[in-house]
Amino acid sequence: QLQASGGGSVQAGGSLRLSCSGSGRIYSSAVMAWFRQAPGKEREFVALIRWSTTRTNYADSVKGRFTISKDSPQHTVYLQMNSLKPEDTAVYYCARGTQWSVHPAEYMHWGRGTQVTVSS
Repeated sequence: QLQASGGGSVQAGGSLRLSCSGSGRIYSSAVMAWFRQAPGKEREFVALIRWSTTRTNYADSVKGRFTISKDSPQHTVYLQMNSLKPEDTAVYYCARGTQWSVHPAEYMHWGRGTQVTVSS
């Protein structure tokens, strides 16, 4: 089970940190990712990290503003979001899979989303 938290409402330019905790062991081969879905839009990739390494990947729209990281002992992955924009408004989901992929269909385990709202 995955549980995302940390969402909220902020003004443009503000910051939020999302957390995603999972029950049970996360194997080194796992890939943890964040996706988001705005009303009326498809779920889109935000960032991902390989659990066993520090390798990361980001959507172009968030590069330089968002940072994905992990705390292995706590089985937690974070998404630090800085310089937020109104277009970042969405429900954010964390997911776990085994493939290094930006496609939601490749991820087998999903947490409930957390709402992020950025006002101008």
